[in-house]
Amino acid sequence: MTPIPFDPAALVQGLRSILPELIVIATAIAVLLADLVLPERGKKSLCHLGIAGTAIAILATLSLGPGRIDGFSGAIVHDGMGLFITLTILATALLTLLMATGYSEWEGTQKGEFYALLLFSTAGMLFMAKGTDLMIVFLGLETMSIPIYCMVGFHRNRMTSLEGALKYFLLGAFASGFLLYGIALMYSVTGTTKIPAIAGMIGDLRLFGNPVFLVGVGLLLVGFAFKVSLVPFHMWTPDAYQGAPTVVTAFMAAGVKAAGFAALLRVTLLTFPALGPVMTNILWVLAFLTMTVGNLAALLQDNMKRMLAYSSIAHAGYILVGFVSGDVAGGQAALFYLLVYAFMNLGAFGVAMLLAHKEDDGYDIGNFTGIGFRYPVLGGLLTLFLVSLAGIPPTAGFIGKFYLFSAAVKNGYVGLAVLGVLNSAVSIYYYLRPVVYMYMLPAQGEIPVPRPPRTAFSLALCISAAAVLVLGIAPRSVLAFAERSILSLLM
Repeated sequence: MTPIPFDPAALVQGLRSILPELIVIATAIAVLLADLVLPERGKKSLCHLGIAGTAIAILATLSLGPGRIDGFSGAIVHDGMGLFITLTILATALLTLLMATGYSEWEGTQKGEFYALLLFSTAGMLFMAKGTDLMIVFLGLETMSIPIYCMVGFHRNRMTSLEGALKYFLLGAFASGFLLYGIALMYSVTGTTKIPAIAGMIGDLRLFGNPVFLVGVGLLLVGFAFKVSLVPFHMWTPDAYQGAPTVVTAFMAAGVKAAGFAALLRVTLLTFPALGPVMTNILWVLAFLTMTVGNLAALLQDNMKRMLAYSSIAHAGYILVGFVSGDVAGGQAALFYLLVYAFMNLGAFGVAMLLAHKEDDGYDIGNFTGIGFRYPVLGGLLTLFLVSLAGIPPTAGFIGKFYLFSAAVKNGYVGLAVLGVLNSAVSIYYYLRPVVYMYMLPAQGEIPVPRPPRTAFSLALCISAAAVLVLGIAPRSVLAFAERSILSLLM
């Protein structure tokens, strides 16, 4: 048997390409080990350990720069797009951990396994976003998903939490099966699972006309559509979002979406253009259905978490508009919107956590009456985040939607852009409804006192608010960063 050649330089380069992932995994293991020896009163420091590890991972990512680093025979690539998405995911994880300092104390999730699961899931997201081999993408997806199944059901005494976890797990398992079967079918035709190699073959008419290959592409799309909540694969989203601990809901809405769309973007920009107008038409229909169904369903919700869950479906539709455009401008707009969505979504969930006194009924929008004038800072912050989600200037949400719809118009998809604008107009009704409750309706009885914000929690809200305003007023440098990231993918 021929020995496998060992190349130390290639190993070092491979480890360097996944340096942020290694730091996050090491932090998760350190949290588990620390949990074994720390007394109960010292468990708070576990979250601080997670925050420190994530901050170090961000610094390590920045130290790698935008240059391309191929690792493990090209299965993982750190490039411009990998840098952008890695920073987005790590920022999401950092803000989530900052919020978890308070939430864990209130809701009893101050346990080592909670923070370790969150960090392992973050590592899975990073692998998924940087994988250039479909098997790495699949392994990253499972590493991301399995900890989140557990975190959704972390409140074992709440029926909604267990119900949400079970639904998410069952439908997630089906989606993983679709994705894996799609990869297998594509491998049976192409003989490879490397995305660039498949992209190189896809112009071959014999491959394009092969029904096995086309079925494989379809199953791959179904698997991704489930993870990013595209209609009609969105059924799990409202129950999982409502049942999960709210800090987990915020993490799922921002982090899972960023990782799923990053992997989908890497596949679509390289392979789908060669599949011609058929794939574009499929994405067009998915974008329209996802925007419309998400917004119409959100109109009917009285629970803040369910309303934000349906709105997250609608936002997936907006992001897909950039994919339909299929060029650098569309990809740039999609990347920028993923970053913007993370900040405004985490901010909205963060304020809702402070205003709610308990899970489930605590998030009823009717509980927000009279809060705006009694607690002006919280009222102002929630208004800012909701206005940004609605896409009203001068917030980052407006700039993000402007560039998404502009890319669609530039590429001739005027109808889709018009439908996107109409959907955005519909969303203003349900986003401003909590604002009306806070400022224009009298409180029925005594106004409840918000939960006392911890310093780290307040810092997370301040960072989110500042990002929403700065990216809305001066987005040029981040847009240029997103453009360079997409160009690095296509080079």
